[in-house]
Amino acid sequence: MVLTVLIWAGFALSIRAIGASPLAPADVALIRFGLPTLLLLPFLPSRWAMLRRVKPLSALMILMGGGVPFFFMASAGGKVTSAAHVASLIAGTTPLSVALIAYVVDRQRMTAARGRAIALILAGVLLLLVSQSHVSHGAFVGGAGLLLLASLLWGSYTLGLRRAGLDAIGCALLLSVPSFLLTALLVSLGVVDSHVGQFTVANAMPFLLAQGLGVGVISSLSYALAIRHLDTPRCSAIGSLAPALACLGAVPLLGESLTLAVACGIAVITAGVILANRA
Repeated sequence: MVLTVLIWAGFALSIRAIGASPLAPADVALIRFGLPTLLLLPFLPSRWAMLRRVKPLSALMILMGGGVPFFFMASAGGKVTSAAHVASLIAGTTPLSVALIAYVVDRQRMTAARGRAIALILAGVLLLLVSQSHVSHGAFVGGAGLLLLASLLWGSYTLGLRRAGLDAIGCALLLSVPSFLLTALLVSLGVVDSHVGQFTVANAMPFLLAQGLGVGVISSLSYALAIRHLDTPRCSAIGSLAPALACLGAVPLLGESLTLAVACGIAVITAGVILANRA
């Protein structure tokens, strides 16, 4: 799970880096879903029977929550905000999203202790947002709204992994293969812009490492394993450490400043994660 959190922080940074690269979001999406599809496709025959037993609702939660809708919503929100916004409004609020969706889908109630921990995490997220709200008000509100919707989608993905009953490779296949095919279809029909042929392998390399290998393969497998061995709320709470790491990484990589408010937000989120794991 620690490895997954590190990669999630890298996800936030790479989402922000799309705007400064010659790649379009669709190109990065092709990398994000295409590389794991290529690497894991040989395992498809051995997982086929298992995949066919997944209930439609669970499959939909995985595909919507971690697939094409999530990626484009996160990239659109990240384009007009910052790495801190991407990480804090998605990973940071995922414990709340998981709790809300678990109540709607499974009528699962949140304990008082976990509720207090989530409230503390959200307080830390709020501090990060206040410290980073240097962009124009209209752009921030729109981007923040998209990122909060992406958080709800990620919460459904987290619960969908638990409900599907697949192993880590099966989960990664269920997410990556249909998402890659859908992205390729959208590009071929001209629904989304693509800059394929207008960038070099060197331009794409950071996204191949961060999105394709990191998020697409390593994080997908490690997060699915964590869901199987830890309870879902605990996984989402640990994931709330990603905003803190993204803020720290954004200082040298993206030139964002580490203010006192950011440092306080990091401390509050960390305290909330510790309490959530004890709840």
